[in-house]
Amino acid sequence: MYRAPVSEISHTLRNLTGLGDAMRAGDMGELSDDLLDAILEEGGKFASDEVAPLSKPGDEHGAVLDDGVVTMPKGWGDLYRRWAEGGWNALTGPEEFGGQGLPMSLQTAAFEMWNSGSLAFGIGPTLTIGAIEALNAHASDDLKAKYLRQLVSGAWTGTMNLTEPQAGSDLNALKSRAEPVGDGSYRIFGQKIFITYGEHDMTDNIIHLVLARLPDAPAGQRGISLFLVPKFHVSDDGTIGPRNDVYCSGVEHKLGIHASPTCTMIYGDGKFGDEPGAIGWLVGEENRGLACMFTMMNNARLLVGIQGVAVAEAAYQHALAYANERKQGKSPQHTGEGMAPIVLHPDVQRTLLTMKAMTQAARAISYNCAFAIDKGETDAAWKSRAGLLTPVTKAFSTDIGVEVASLGIQVHGGMGYVEETGAAQLLRDARIAPIYEGTNGIQAIDLVTRKLPLDGGEAVDIYINELGAISTEIRSKNERWMVSLADALDSALEDLTTSKDWLLAQLESGETSHVLAGATPFLRLFGLTAGGCYLAKSALTASAGEAESRTALASFFAFNLMSETAALRAVIEGGAPSTLHAAESLITA
Repeated sequence: MYRAPVSEISHTLRNLTGLGDAMRAGDMGELSDDLLDAILEEGGKFASDEVAPLSKPGDEHGAVLDDGVVTMPKGWGDLYRRWAEGGWNALTGPEEFGGQGLPMSLQTAAFEMWNSGSLAFGIGPTLTIGAIEALNAHASDDLKAKYLRQLVSGAWTGTMNLTEPQAGSDLNALKSRAEPVGDGSYRIFGQKIFITYGEHDMTDNIIHLVLARLPDAPAGQRGISLFLVPKFHVSDDGTIGPRNDVYCSGVEHKLGIHASPTCTMIYGDGKFGDEPGAIGWLVGEENRGLACMFTMMNNARLLVGIQGVAVAEAAYQHALAYANERKQGKSPQHTGEGMAPIVLHPDVQRTLLTMKAMTQAARAISYNCAFAIDKGETDAAWKSRAGLLTPVTKAFSTDIGVEVASLGIQVHGGMGYVEETGAAQLLRDARIAPIYEGTNGIQAIDLVTRKLPLDGGEAVDIYINELGAISTEIRSKNERWMVSLADALDSALEDLTTSKDWLLAQLESGETSHVLAGATPFLRLFGLTAGGCYLAKSALTASAGEAESRTALASFFAFNLMSETAALRAVIEGGAPSTLHAAESLITA
Protein backbone atom coordinates (compact mmCIF):
# COMPACT_ATOMS: atom_id res chain seq x y z
CA MET A 1 0.00 0.00 0.00
CA TYR A 2 1.24 3.47 -0.89
CA ARG A 3 2.57 5.71 1.89
CA ALA A 4 3.35 9.30 0.97
CA PRO A 5 7.15 9.92 1.15
CA VAL A 6 6.68 13.16 3.07
CA SER A 7 10.30 13.46 4.23
CA GLU A 8 11.64 12.96 0.69
CA ILE A 9 9.17 15.47 -0.73
CA SER A 10 10.08 17.97 1.98
CA HIS A 11 13.82 17.49 1.37
CA THR A 12 13.39 18.04 -2.36
CA LEU A 13 11.27 21.16 -1.91
CA ARG A 14 13.45 22.77 0.71
CA ASN A 15 16.95 21.85 -0.46
CA LEU A 16 16.86 21.21 -4.20
CA THR A 17 14.63 24.02 -5.47
CA GLY A 18 15.42 27.12 -3.47
CA LEU A 19 12.05 27.09 -1.73
CA GLY A 20 13.69 26.83 1.69
CA ASP A 21 15.77 29.97 1.11
CA ALA A 22 12.79 31.78 -0.40
CA MET A 23 10.62 31.01 2.65
CA ARG A 24 13.34 32.23 4.99
CA ALA A 25 13.61 35.43 2.96
CA GLY A 26 9.84 35.96 3.16
CA ASP A 27 9.38 35.61 -0.60
CA MET A 28 6.69 32.92 -0.43
CA GLY A 29 3.91 34.89 1.20
CA GLU A 30 2.32 33.10 4.14
CA LEU A 31 4.21 29.85 3.55
CA SER A 32 6.50 29.01 6.46
CA ASP A 33 8.41 25.92 7.53
CA ASP A 34 5.72 24.99 10.03
CA LEU A 35 2.90 25.49 7.54
CA LEU A 36 4.76 23.51 4.89
CA ASP A 37 5.27 20.61 7.30
CA ALA A 38 1.63 20.66 8.37
CA ILE A 39 0.27 20.69 4.82
CA LEU A 40 2.58 17.92 3.63
CA GLU A 41 1.78 15.73 6.63
CA GLU A 42 -1.99 16.16 6.27
CA GLY A 43 -1.84 15.75 2.51
CA GLY A 44 0.22 12.61 2.89
CA LYS A 45 -2.29 11.11 5.30
CA PHE A 46 -5.22 11.88 3.01
CA ALA A 47 -3.48 10.46 -0.06
CA SER A 48 -2.36 7.32 1.76
CA ASP A 49 -5.47 6.64 3.83
CA GLU A 50 -8.29 8.00 1.67
CA VAL A 51 -7.26 8.15 -2.00
CA ALA A 52 -5.04 5.08 -2.40
CA PRO A 53 -7.57 2.53 -1.06
CA LEU A 54 -10.09 3.52 -3.77
CA SER A 55 -7.62 3.24 -6.66
CA LYS A 56 -8.09 -0.48 -7.35
CA PRO A 57 -11.90 -0.51 -6.91
CA GLY A 58 -12.06 2.52 -9.20
CA ASP A 59 -9.97 0.72 -11.80
CA GLU A 60 -12.15 -2.38 -11.63
CA HIS A 61 -15.48 -0.56 -11.80
CA GLY A 62 -14.59 2.42 -13.97
CA ALA A 63 -16.78 5.38 -14.89
CA VAL A 64 -20.08 4.22 -16.44
CA LEU A 65 -22.16 6.16 -19.00
CA ASP A 66 -25.92 5.66 -19.27
CA ASP A 67 -28.06 8.02 -21.38
CA GLY A 68 -25.67 10.95 -21.02
CA VAL A 69 -25.12 10.45 -17.28
CA VAL A 70 -21.73 9.31 -15.99
CA THR A 71 -21.75 7.45 -12.68
CA MET A 72 -18.45 7.36 -10.84
CA PRO A 73 -17.22 4.28 -8.95
CA LYS A 74 -18.59 3.67 -5.48
CA GLY A 75 -17.09 6.01 -2.91
CA TRP A 76 -15.50 8.42 -5.39
CA GLY A 77 -18.09 11.15 -4.92
CA ASP A 78 -17.63 11.11 -1.14
CA LEU A 79 -13.86 10.99 -1.58
CA TYR A 80 -13.90 14.06 -3.83
CA ARG A 81 -16.18 16.01 -1.50
CA ARG A 82 -13.97 15.27 1.53
CA TRP A 83 -10.95 16.30 -0.53
CA ALA A 84 -12.53 19.59 -1.59
CA GLU A 85 -13.86 20.31 1.91
CA GLY A 86 -10.31 19.88 3.17
CA GLY A 87 -9.32 22.91 1.11
CA TRP A 88 -7.01 20.97 -1.20
CA ASN A 89 -8.49 22.38 -4.41
CA ALA A 90 -7.96 25.93 -3.13
CA LEU A 91 -4.25 25.76 -2.28
CA THR A 92 -3.07 28.09 -5.04
CA GLY A 93 -6.43 29.73 -5.80
CA PRO A 94 -6.74 33.54 -5.78
CA GLU A 95 -7.49 34.74 -2.27
CA GLU A 96 -10.23 37.14 -3.40
CA PHE A 97 -12.23 34.11 -4.52
CA GLY A 98 -11.62 31.95 -1.46
CA GLY A 99 -8.24 30.50 -2.38
CA GLN A 100 -5.21 30.25 -0.14
CA GLY A 101 -2.76 31.90 -2.54
CA LEU A 102 0.02 29.41 -1.75
CA PRO A 103 2.90 28.68 -4.14
CA MET A 104 2.75 26.31 -7.12
CA SER A 105 5.69 24.47 -5.54
CA LEU A 106 3.45 23.31 -2.71
CA GLN A 107 0.59 22.51 -5.07
CA THR A 108 2.92 20.33 -7.13
CA ALA A 109 4.02 18.37 -4.07
CA ALA A 110 0.41 17.83 -3.02
CA PHE A 111 -0.53 16.68 -6.51
CA GLU A 112 2.25 14.13 -6.44
CA MET A 113 0.60 12.54 -3.44
CA TRP A 114 -2.93 12.56 -4.94
CA ASN A 115 -1.64 10.97 -8.12
CA SER A 116 0.41 8.34 -6.32
CA GLY A 117 -2.80 7.42 -4.58
CA SER A 118 -4.66 7.32 -7.89
CA LEU A 119 -3.85 8.86 -11.27
CA ALA A 120 -7.51 8.60 -12.23
CA PHE A 121 -8.42 10.78 -9.25
CA GLY A 122 -5.58 13.29 -9.58
CA ILE A 123 -6.19 14.21 -13.21
CA GLY A 124 -9.66 15.67 -12.49
CA PRO A 125 -8.51 18.49 -10.18
CA THR A 126 -5.61 19.15 -12.55
CA LEU A 127 -8.08 20.42 -15.15
CA THR A 128 -10.04 22.44 -12.58
CA ILE A 129 -6.87 24.17 -11.38
CA GLY A 130 -6.01 24.97 -14.99
CA ALA A 131 -9.48 26.42 -15.60
CA ILE A 132 -9.11 28.64 -12.55
CA GLU A 133 -5.78 29.95 -13.84
CA ALA A 134 -7.17 30.69 -17.30
CA LEU A 135 -10.26 32.46 -16.00
CA ASN A 136 -8.38 34.45 -13.39
CA ALA A 137 -5.91 35.65 -16.02
CA HIS A 138 -8.26 36.33 -18.94
CA ALA A 139 -11.98 36.34 -18.02
CA SER A 140 -14.12 39.43 -17.48
CA ASP A 141 -14.86 40.58 -13.95
CA ASP A 142 -18.46 39.39 -14.35
CA LEU A 143 -17.40 35.85 -15.29
CA LYS A 144 -14.90 35.75 -12.45
CA ALA A 145 -17.52 36.86 -9.95
CA LYS A 146 -20.01 34.26 -11.14
CA TYR A 147 -17.77 31.20 -11.52
CA LEU A 148 -14.41 31.44 -9.80
CA ARG A 149 -15.41 31.05 -6.17
CA GLN A 150 -17.18 27.75 -6.83
CA LEU A 151 -14.30 26.48 -8.97
CA VAL A 152 -11.70 27.49 -6.40
CA SER A 153 -13.54 25.72 -3.60
CA GLY A 154 -13.93 22.61 -5.74
CA ALA A 155 -17.72 22.77 -5.50
CA TRP A 156 -17.64 22.79 -9.31
CA THR A 157 -15.05 21.25 -11.61
CA GLY A 158 -13.58 22.55 -14.85
CA THR A 159 -12.58 21.00 -18.17
CA MET A 160 -10.42 21.81 -21.18
CA ASN A 161 -12.08 21.26 -24.58
CA LEU A 162 -9.56 21.36 -27.42
CA THR A 163 -9.46 18.11 -29.34
CA GLU A 164 -11.87 17.19 -32.14
CA PRO A 165 -11.96 14.04 -34.30
CA GLN A 166 -10.03 15.78 -37.10
CA ALA A 167 -8.02 18.18 -34.86
CA GLY A 168 -5.69 16.60 -32.34
CA SER A 169 -2.26 18.14 -31.93
CA ASP A 170 -2.90 20.42 -34.93
CA LEU A 171 -5.62 22.86 -33.90
CA ASN A 172 -5.60 24.53 -37.30
CA ALA A 173 -8.22 21.95 -38.28
CA LEU A 174 -10.60 22.88 -35.48
CA LYS A 175 -14.24 23.22 -36.67
CA SER A 176 -16.38 23.97 -33.59
CA ARG A 177 -18.13 27.29 -34.07
CA ALA A 178 -19.57 30.07 -31.94
CA GLU A 179 -22.41 32.32 -33.13
CA PRO A 180 -23.10 35.65 -31.37
CA VAL A 181 -26.56 35.85 -29.80
CA GLY A 182 -26.56 39.65 -29.51
CA ASP A 183 -26.67 39.95 -25.74
CA GLY A 184 -22.99 39.23 -25.13
CA SER A 185 -23.42 35.47 -25.16
CA TYR A 186 -22.72 32.95 -27.92
CA ARG A 187 -24.25 29.69 -29.13
CA ILE A 188 -21.61 26.98 -29.37
CA PHE A 189 -21.84 24.09 -31.85
CA GLY A 190 -19.46 21.18 -32.30
CA GLN A 191 -18.02 17.93 -31.03
CA LYS A 192 -15.06 17.56 -28.68
CA ILE A 193 -13.30 14.28 -27.86
CA PHE A 194 -10.96 13.05 -25.12
CA ILE A 195 -12.46 15.48 -22.58
CA THR A 196 -11.24 14.48 -19.13
CA TYR A 197 -14.03 14.55 -16.52
CA GLY A 198 -16.33 16.07 -19.13
CA GLU A 199 -19.26 14.50 -17.32
CA HIS A 200 -19.54 12.99 -13.82
CA ASP A 201 -21.79 12.95 -10.76
CA MET A 202 -19.37 14.31 -8.14
CA THR A 203 -20.38 18.01 -8.32
CA ASP A 204 -23.48 20.04 -9.08
CA ASN A 205 -21.98 21.80 -12.08
CA ILE A 206 -19.15 21.41 -14.59
CA ILE A 207 -17.59 24.44 -16.27
CA HIS A 208 -16.26 23.74 -19.76
CA LEU A 209 -13.64 25.92 -21.42
CA VAL A 210 -14.17 25.40 -25.15
CA LEU A 211 -12.16 26.46 -28.18
CA ALA A 212 -14.32 27.47 -31.16
CA ARG A 213 -14.35 29.78 -34.18
CA LEU A 214 -16.41 32.94 -34.64
CA PRO A 215 -18.19 33.39 -38.01
CA ASP A 216 -15.68 35.95 -39.31
CA ALA A 217 -12.58 34.36 -37.75
CA PRO A 218 -9.40 34.10 -39.82
CA ALA A 219 -8.21 30.62 -40.76
CA GLY A 220 -5.81 28.60 -38.66
CA GLN A 221 -4.86 29.10 -35.04
CA ARG A 222 -5.20 32.89 -35.36
CA GLY A 223 -8.96 32.43 -35.60
CA ILE A 224 -9.64 30.43 -32.44
CA SER A 225 -11.52 31.92 -29.48
CA LEU A 226 -12.11 30.58 -25.97
CA PHE A 227 -15.57 30.28 -24.40
CA LEU A 228 -16.91 29.39 -20.97
CA VAL A 229 -19.81 26.95 -21.30
CA PRO A 230 -21.43 25.68 -18.07
CA LYS A 231 -23.24 22.36 -17.88
CA PHE A 232 -25.99 24.18 -16.00
CA HIS A 233 -26.74 27.87 -16.38
CA VAL A 234 -25.91 30.00 -13.34
CA SER A 235 -28.18 32.80 -12.17
CA ASP A 236 -26.88 36.21 -11.15
CA ASP A 237 -27.31 35.24 -7.50
CA GLY A 238 -25.15 32.14 -8.02
CA THR A 239 -27.90 29.56 -7.97
CA ILE A 240 -27.93 26.82 -10.59
CA GLY A 241 -30.51 27.16 -13.34
CA PRO A 242 -31.64 25.01 -16.29
CA ARG A 243 -29.48 22.57 -18.26
CA ASN A 244 -27.33 23.98 -21.06
CA ASP A 245 -27.28 22.33 -24.50
CA VAL A 246 -24.16 20.24 -23.88
CA TYR A 247 -23.91 16.57 -22.98
CA CYS A 248 -21.65 13.50 -23.02
CA SER A 249 -22.38 11.10 -25.87
CA GLY A 250 -19.64 8.57 -25.13
CA VAL A 251 -16.97 7.49 -22.64
CA GLU A 252 -13.78 5.92 -23.94
CA HIS A 253 -12.80 2.37 -22.93
CA LYS A 254 -9.16 2.93 -22.10
CA LEU A 255 -6.01 1.01 -21.27
CA GLY A 256 -5.84 2.65 -17.85
CA ILE A 257 -7.20 5.41 -15.58
CA HIS A 258 -10.57 3.67 -15.85
CA ALA A 259 -12.21 5.76 -13.13
CA SER A 260 -11.43 8.98 -15.03
CA PRO A 261 -14.29 9.58 -17.50
CA THR A 262 -12.77 10.49 -20.88
CA CYS A 263 -15.75 11.92 -22.71
CA THR A 264 -17.04 12.82 -26.14
CA MET A 265 -18.92 16.08 -25.67
CA ILE A 266 -21.67 17.35 -27.97
CA TYR A 267 -22.39 21.07 -28.04
CA GLY A 268 -25.54 22.52 -29.54
CA ASP A 269 -27.52 19.70 -31.15
CA GLY A 270 -30.78 20.66 -29.44
CA LYS A 271 -30.92 17.92 -26.81
CA PHE A 272 -31.42 20.55 -24.09
CA GLY A 273 -32.85 24.05 -24.20
CA ASP A 274 -35.47 25.84 -26.30
CA GLU A 275 -33.29 25.96 -29.42
CA PRO A 276 -29.99 24.39 -30.50
CA GLY A 277 -26.76 25.90 -29.25
CA ALA A 278 -24.89 25.64 -25.98
CA ILE A 279 -24.79 29.13 -24.44
CA GLY A 280 -21.28 30.33 -23.67
CA TRP A 281 -19.35 33.51 -22.94
CA LEU A 282 -16.12 34.77 -24.47
CA VAL A 283 -12.99 34.46 -22.33
CA GLY A 284 -10.34 37.01 -23.28
CA GLU A 285 -10.21 38.61 -26.71
CA GLU A 286 -11.77 37.35 -29.91
CA ASN A 287 -9.44 35.09 -31.92
CA ARG A 288 -6.97 34.97 -29.01
CA GLY A 289 -8.33 31.83 -27.43
CA LEU A 290 -5.23 29.73 -27.86
CA ALA A 291 -3.16 32.23 -25.88
CA CYS A 292 -5.75 32.04 -23.09
CA MET A 293 -5.78 28.25 -23.21
CA PHE A 294 -1.99 28.09 -22.97
CA THR A 295 -2.27 29.70 -19.54
CA MET A 296 -4.20 26.59 -18.60
CA MET A 297 -2.03 24.15 -20.52
CA ASN A 298 1.43 25.19 -19.32
CA ASN A 299 0.80 24.51 -15.65
CA ALA A 300 -1.25 21.44 -16.59
CA ARG A 301 1.89 20.10 -18.30
CA LEU A 302 3.77 20.49 -15.03
CA LEU A 303 1.04 18.64 -13.16
CA VAL A 304 0.98 15.87 -15.76
CA GLY A 305 4.74 15.63 -15.37
CA ILE A 306 4.20 15.15 -11.65
CA GLN A 307 1.86 12.28 -12.53
CA GLY A 308 4.92 10.53 -13.94
CA VAL A 309 6.77 11.08 -10.67
CA ALA A 310 3.73 9.94 -8.71
CA VAL A 311 3.18 6.65 -10.51
CA ALA A 312 6.92 5.95 -10.40
CA GLU A 313 6.94 6.46 -6.62
CA ALA A 314 3.94 4.17 -6.18
CA ALA A 315 5.51 1.51 -8.43
CA TYR A 316 8.81 1.69 -6.57
CA GLN A 317 7.14 1.29 -3.18
CA HIS A 318 5.08 -1.60 -4.50
CA ALA A 319 8.10 -3.40 -5.96
CA LEU A 320 10.33 -2.77 -2.94
CA ALA A 321 7.78 -4.28 -0.56
CA TYR A 322 7.34 -7.32 -2.80
CA ALA A 323 11.10 -7.81 -3.18
CA ASN A 324 11.54 -7.92 0.59
CA GLU A 325 8.77 -10.51 0.96
CA ARG A 326 9.30 -12.79 -2.04
CA LYS A 327 11.92 -15.54 -1.58
CA GLN A 328 13.64 -17.27 -4.47
CA GLY A 329 17.01 -18.94 -5.01
CA LYS A 330 20.36 -18.34 -3.33
CA SER A 331 22.26 -15.09 -2.98
CA PRO A 332 25.84 -14.33 -1.86
CA GLN A 333 24.32 -11.75 0.46
CA HIS A 334 22.01 -14.26 2.14
CA THR A 335 23.49 -16.10 5.11
CA GLY A 336 20.30 -17.59 6.50
CA GLU A 337 18.58 -20.87 5.83
CA GLY A 338 16.37 -21.49 2.84
CA MET A 339 15.77 -19.23 -0.12
CA ALA A 340 16.81 -15.60 -0.14
CA PRO A 341 14.45 -12.62 -0.37
CA ILE A 342 14.83 -11.43 -3.94
CA VAL A 343 15.89 -7.98 -2.68
CA LEU A 344 19.25 -9.64 -1.91
CA HIS A 345 19.89 -10.56 -5.55
CA PRO A 346 22.20 -7.98 -7.20
CA ASP A 347 20.18 -7.78 -10.41
CA VAL A 348 16.98 -7.06 -8.47
CA GLN A 349 18.91 -4.50 -6.44
CA ARG A 350 20.05 -2.81 -9.64
CA THR A 351 16.45 -2.69 -10.86
CA LEU A 352 15.11 -1.26 -7.62
CA LEU A 353 17.90 1.34 -7.42
CA THR A 354 17.13 2.36 -11.01
CA MET A 355 13.50 2.86 -10.04
CA LYS A 356 14.41 4.84 -6.93
CA ALA A 357 17.05 7.04 -8.57
CA MET A 358 14.98 7.81 -11.66
CA THR A 359 11.97 8.72 -9.51
CA GLN A 360 13.97 11.09 -7.36
CA ALA A 361 15.64 12.68 -10.39
CA ALA A 362 12.27 13.31 -12.06
CA ARG A 363 10.86 14.69 -8.81
CA ALA A 364 13.71 17.18 -8.49
CA ILE A 365 13.29 18.42 -12.07
CA SER A 366 9.53 18.78 -11.63
CA TYR A 367 9.77 20.65 -8.34
CA ASN A 368 12.40 22.98 -9.80
CA CYS A 369 10.00 23.74 -12.64
CA ALA A 370 7.25 24.55 -10.12
CA PHE A 371 9.57 26.83 -8.15
CA ALA A 372 10.54 28.62 -11.37
CA ILE A 373 6.83 29.18 -12.11
CA ASP A 374 6.41 30.73 -8.65
CA LYS A 375 9.41 33.02 -9.08
CA GLY A 376 8.45 33.77 -12.68
CA GLU A 377 5.33 35.61 -11.58
CA THR A 378 7.52 38.63 -10.81
CA ASP A 379 10.85 37.89 -12.52
CA ALA A 380 11.35 37.56 -16.28
CA ALA A 381 14.49 35.42 -15.95
CA TRP A 382 12.66 32.91 -13.78
CA LYS A 383 9.77 32.92 -16.24
CA SER A 384 12.24 31.89 -18.95
CA ARG A 385 13.53 29.16 -16.62
CA ALA A 386 9.99 27.87 -16.18
CA GLY A 387 9.52 27.85 -19.94
CA LEU A 388 12.74 25.90 -20.39
CA LEU A 389 11.92 23.29 -17.76
CA THR A 390 8.22 22.75 -18.57
CA PRO A 391 8.71 20.47 -21.62
CA VAL A 392 11.50 18.58 -19.84
CA THR A 393 9.34 18.11 -16.76
CA LYS A 394 6.34 16.90 -18.74
CA ALA A 395 8.21 14.53 -21.07
CA PHE A 396 11.11 13.23 -19.01
CA SER A 397 9.02 12.63 -15.89
CA THR A 398 6.19 10.85 -17.70
CA ASP A 399 8.66 8.70 -19.63
CA ILE A 400 10.23 7.78 -16.30
CA GLY A 401 6.79 6.96 -14.91
CA VAL A 402 6.25 4.39 -17.66
CA GLU A 403 9.77 2.97 -17.36
CA VAL A 404 9.63 2.62 -13.59
CA ALA A 405 6.14 1.09 -13.64
CA SER A 406 7.36 -1.43 -16.23
CA LEU A 407 10.38 -2.28 -14.08
CA GLY A 408 8.01 -2.75 -11.16
CA ILE A 409 6.25 -5.51 -13.09
CA GLN A 410 9.63 -7.11 -13.77
CA VAL A 411 10.47 -7.18 -10.07
CA HIS A 412 7.16 -8.93 -9.41
CA GLY A 413 7.93 -11.51 -12.10
CA GLY A 414 4.93 -13.48 -13.30
CA MET A 415 2.80 -12.04 -10.49
CA GLY A 416 3.37 -8.60 -11.94
CA TYR A 417 1.72 -9.62 -15.19
CA VAL A 418 -1.57 -10.50 -13.55
CA GLU A 419 -3.92 -7.93 -12.11
CA GLU A 420 -3.96 -9.43 -8.62
CA THR A 421 -0.85 -7.61 -7.36
CA GLY A 422 -1.75 -4.15 -8.70
CA ALA A 423 1.57 -3.70 -10.49
CA ALA A 424 -0.11 -3.98 -13.89
CA GLN A 425 -2.57 -1.19 -13.11
CA LEU A 426 0.28 1.20 -12.42
CA LEU A 427 1.77 0.60 -15.86
CA ARG A 428 -1.63 0.84 -17.54
CA ASP A 429 -2.35 4.10 -15.76
CA ALA A 430 1.11 5.52 -16.44
CA ARG A 431 0.95 5.03 -20.20
CA ILE A 432 -1.41 7.91 -20.90
CA ALA A 433 0.78 10.57 -19.30
CA PRO A 434 3.33 10.75 -22.16
CA ILE A 435 0.40 11.32 -24.54
CA TYR A 436 -2.04 13.84 -23.12
CA GLU A 437 -1.37 17.55 -22.54
CA GLY A 438 0.86 17.51 -25.62
CA THR A 439 2.67 14.31 -26.60
CA ASN A 440 6.24 13.94 -25.42
CA GLY A 441 7.44 14.24 -29.00
CA ILE A 442 5.80 17.66 -29.16
CA GLN A 443 7.43 18.59 -25.85
CA ALA A 444 10.83 17.67 -27.30
CA ILE A 445 10.18 19.75 -30.40
CA ASP A 446 9.14 22.68 -28.18
CA LEU A 447 12.36 22.31 -26.21
CA VAL A 448 14.76 22.33 -29.17
CA THR A 449 12.99 24.81 -31.46
CA ARG A 450 11.51 27.32 -29.00
CA LYS A 451 13.05 26.98 -25.58
CA LEU A 452 16.75 26.55 -26.40
CA PRO A 453 16.80 29.83 -28.38
CA LEU A 454 15.07 31.70 -25.51
CA ASP A 455 16.79 35.01 -24.76
CA GLY A 456 19.34 34.29 -27.45
CA GLY A 457 20.27 31.00 -25.79
CA GLU A 458 21.05 32.72 -22.51
CA ALA A 459 18.31 30.97 -20.52
CA VAL A 460 19.70 27.49 -21.17
CA ASP A 461 23.31 28.61 -20.69
CA ILE A 462 22.53 30.07 -17.26
CA TYR A 463 20.78 26.86 -16.26
CA ILE A 464 23.66 24.65 -17.42
CA ASN A 465 26.11 26.86 -15.52
CA GLU A 466 24.03 26.40 -12.35
CA LEU A 467 24.18 22.64 -12.80
CA GLY A 468 27.93 22.96 -13.30
CA ALA A 469 28.23 24.78 -10.00
CA ILE A 470 26.83 21.69 -8.27
CA SER A 471 29.58 19.57 -9.82
CA THR A 472 32.20 22.11 -8.74
CA GLU A 473 30.96 21.99 -5.16
CA ILE A 474 30.95 18.20 -5.22
CA ARG A 475 34.57 18.17 -6.43
CA SER A 476 35.62 20.58 -3.68
CA LYS A 477 34.84 17.93 -1.06
CA ASN A 478 37.99 16.15 -2.27
CA GLU A 479 36.74 12.72 -1.28
CA ARG A 480 37.20 9.70 -3.55
CA TRP A 481 33.53 9.10 -4.27
CA MET A 482 32.84 12.79 -4.62
CA VAL A 483 35.66 13.36 -7.12
CA SER A 484 34.51 10.42 -9.22
CA LEU A 485 30.95 11.70 -9.06
CA ALA A 486 32.08 15.17 -10.18
CA ASP A 487 33.93 13.61 -13.13
CA ALA A 488 30.74 11.84 -14.21
CA LEU A 489 28.68 15.01 -13.83
CA ASP A 490 31.19 17.04 -15.85
CA SER A 491 31.13 14.45 -18.63
CA ALA A 492 27.32 14.60 -18.84
CA LEU A 493 27.37 18.40 -18.73
CA GLU A 494 29.82 18.43 -21.63
CA ASP A 495 27.51 16.12 -23.60
CA LEU A 496 24.59 18.43 -22.84
CA THR A 497 26.45 21.60 -23.77
CA THR A 498 27.94 20.22 -26.97
CA SER A 499 24.59 18.77 -28.11
CA LYS A 500 22.83 22.03 -27.30
CA ASP A 501 25.36 24.02 -29.33
CA TRP A 502 25.05 21.58 -32.24
CA LEU A 503 21.27 21.85 -32.30
CA LEU A 504 21.34 25.66 -32.17
CA ALA A 505 23.85 25.69 -35.03
CA GLN A 506 21.59 23.41 -37.06
CA LEU A 507 18.64 25.71 -36.41
CA GLU A 508 20.71 28.69 -37.48
CA SER A 509 21.71 26.99 -40.73
CA GLY A 510 18.15 25.90 -41.54
CA GLU A 511 18.66 22.15 -41.02
CA THR A 512 15.31 21.82 -39.26
CA SER A 513 14.87 18.11 -40.06
CA HIS A 514 18.16 17.31 -38.30
CA VAL A 515 17.01 19.24 -35.23
CA LEU A 516 13.63 17.51 -35.13
CA ALA A 517 15.20 14.07 -35.53
CA GLY A 518 17.39 14.73 -32.50
CA ALA A 519 14.74 16.38 -30.33
CA THR A 520 13.63 13.40 -28.24
CA PRO A 521 17.18 12.11 -27.57
CA PHE A 522 18.18 15.63 -26.53
CA LEU A 523 15.30 15.97 -24.07
CA ARG A 524 16.31 12.70 -22.42
CA LEU A 525 19.96 13.81 -22.32
CA PHE A 526 18.81 17.05 -20.69
CA GLY A 527 16.72 15.20 -18.11
CA LEU A 528 19.43 12.69 -17.22
CA THR A 529 22.04 15.42 -16.77
CA ALA A 530 19.81 17.67 -14.69
CA GLY A 531 18.56 14.71 -12.67
CA GLY A 532 22.11 13.54 -11.95
CA CYS A 533 23.13 17.01 -10.78
CA TYR A 534 20.11 17.29 -8.51
CA LEU A 535 20.82 13.91 -6.93
CA ALA A 536 24.36 15.14 -6.26
CA LYS A 537 22.94 18.29 -4.70
CA SER A 538 20.71 16.09 -2.59
CA ALA A 539 23.84 14.46 -1.19
CA LEU A 540 25.40 17.87 -0.51
CA THR A 541 22.37 19.14 1.39
CA ALA A 542 21.56 15.94 3.28
CA SER A 543 21.51 15.69 7.04
CA ALA A 544 24.40 13.86 8.66
CA GLY A 545 22.38 10.68 9.00
CA GLU A 546 21.40 10.62 5.32
CA ALA A 547 24.53 11.91 3.60
CA GLU A 548 26.05 8.49 2.97
CA SER A 549 22.92 6.92 1.46
CA ARG A 550 22.22 9.97 -0.71
CA THR A 551 25.80 10.04 -1.96
CA ALA A 552 25.54 6.35 -2.78
CA LEU A 553 22.33 6.87 -4.75
CA ALA A 554 23.80 9.84 -6.64
CA SER A 555 26.83 7.72 -7.53
CA PHE A 556 24.64 4.84 -8.67
CA PHE A 557 22.72 7.21 -10.95
CA ALA A 558 25.90 8.75 -12.34
CA PHE A 559 27.71 5.50 -13.13
CA ASN A 560 24.75 3.31 -14.13
CA LEU A 561 22.22 5.65 -15.73
CA MET A 562 23.71 9.03 -16.56
CA SER A 563 26.43 7.44 -18.68
CA GLU A 564 23.72 7.14 -21.35
CA THR A 565 24.33 10.82 -22.18
CA ALA A 566 27.37 9.97 -24.33
CA ALA A 567 25.31 7.64 -26.51
CA LEU A 568 22.51 10.18 -26.74
CA ARG A 569 24.96 12.84 -27.86
CA ALA A 570 26.14 10.54 -30.64
CA VAL A 571 22.54 9.95 -31.73
CA ILE A 572 21.76 13.69 -31.73
CA GLU A 573 24.82 14.67 -33.75
CA GLY A 574 25.03 11.69 -36.09
CA GLY A 575 21.69 9.94 -36.16
CA ALA A 576 19.61 12.31 -38.27
CA PRO A 577 20.87 11.32 -41.77
CA SER A 578 20.27 7.61 -41.19
CA THR A 579 16.87 8.32 -39.62
CA LEU A 580 15.71 10.46 -42.53
CA HIS A 581 17.09 8.02 -45.09
CA ALA A 582 15.50 4.94 -43.48
CA ALA A 583 12.22 6.82 -43.03
CA GLU A 584 11.70 6.82 -46.79
CA SER A 585 10.55 3.20 -46.52
CA LEU A 586 7.77 4.18 -44.10
CA ILE A 587 5.92 6.53 -46.42
CA THR A 588 3.13 4.83 -48.37
CA ALA A 589 1.05 7.82 -49.50
